[in-house]
This record gives sequence, structure tokens and C-alpha cells, in this order.
Amino acid sequence: MIKITLIAVGTLKNKALQSLADDYIKRLRPYASFELIETKASSFAKGDRDKAKKLDKDSLEKVLHRFPKDSIYLLAEQGRLYDSIAWADFMDSHDGSDLVLVLAGALGWDKELLVRYPRLSLSSLTFPHELARVVLLEQVYRGLLIKMNKEYHY
Repeated sequence: MIKITLIAVGTLKNKALQSLADDYIKRLRPYASFELIETKASSFAKGDRDKAKKLDKDSLEKVLHRFPKDSIYLLAEQGRLYDSIAWADFMDSHDGSDLVLVLAGALGWDKELLVRYPRLSLSSLTFPHELARVVLLEQVYRGLLIKMNKEYHY
């Protein structure tokens, strides 16, 4: 069984998106070992975005060291794009091992992390980080069901 860990900067504040995320997590748990880890998002209200990104990076690094480096993928618009079938194949290539998917917060990625880890993309479009989490969870669920030949993807 694939072990999937989603590490996200910040929590979902939008109740509708939280409800959707919870639903997809519930749906995918019979097909994968799943863990959600949320790190604290740094405040950038005073305008120092670079400092906030560095604090977010430092917070993520405290978690990332627990996982094999070759299992960690950042979600970024400049990452590798997959269609749903290729995404399912990518996930299947990690069956029996860790797959760690990492979502940035509202400010995006610190440059140090972008050069350290491979990147995947949900789209060439940019999504708010809360919506990106829900889209990613749906695609994880879809990929699992594709590989199991379940009726969901048409």
C-alpha cells in the first residue's frame, strides 16, 4: 500500500474547502496510508515577505528531515505536469514506499527549497494555496482509483 504524506504550510481557514478536503481524505484512506502534517504559516502582515518565506522554510525543514529525500516533491506551478493517467502511474511507481507532497503557503516557496527538491504541478495556472490543497487531494484520490480500475475517472 502506498504511504502518502501531505505537508502543508498553514491550515485551511475556509470552512467549505476544509469540508471538501476532509471528504477526499476520508475517501482515499481505504486505498492508501495517508498523513496530513500542517506547519505554522508565518505572518507577513508587516510586509517582510522574504523573512516570512524563510521562517516557513525553516518550519518545513523541521518536518522534511524525517523523510527520504527522494520521496519529497514540492507542488509548484513550474513543476512537472501530468495528465490523470500519467499521475496515477507516477503514484503507482511509489507503491510500497513514501510519497511526500509538500504545499507552500500564501507566499509560495523559498528559493532554497525549489532547488533542493523536485517539483510537480497541478496546472500551469496559479491557485490559492487552500484551493490547491483540495485539488491535490482530489487528484490523489483519482490516481488511486485509476490504478485500482474503480469507476471514477472517465
